[in-house]
Amino acid sequence: MQSISGTLTVFFEDPFWVGVYERVSDGKLEVCKITFGAEPKDYEVYHYLLAHWRELAFSPPVKADGRPPAAPGNPKRMQRAIQKQVHAQGVGTRSQQALQLQHEENKTARQRRSRAQKEADQARQFALRQQKKKDKHRGR
Repeated sequence: MQSISGTLTVFFEDPFWVGVYERVSDGKLEVCKITFGAEPKDYEVYHYLLAHWRELAFSPPVKADGRPPAAPGNPKRMQRAIQKQVHAQGVGTRSQQALQLQHEENKTARQRRSRAQKEADQARQFALRQQKKKDKHRGR
């Protein structure tokens, strides 16, 4: 049976409010970081997720913890677990690793684009110089 779960953690990371959306499916963890700016209300976060769901850039999948989801049981215990999650700040280690992996991939892609742009610019300038030489040789 395939299990899919998702959690959104919103916290203050000076100077912005940041949301980290974690989704786990088939034992793989994918993470997306969302920067909100000013402190978002619950309904603003909900509307943002509905409006921009397809645009979220998730990290490459990382192997998730092998912990099974908590079975519904004692309601008081569940309430305590929820309160502990609400008061806990920050993001899990696996999520940080996934975000770091996404950052590295974006960095290499940006470097590749920059290098290609620089080479194209150099080739264009070389062609321009060659054309100027030809024109000067022909007396133009």
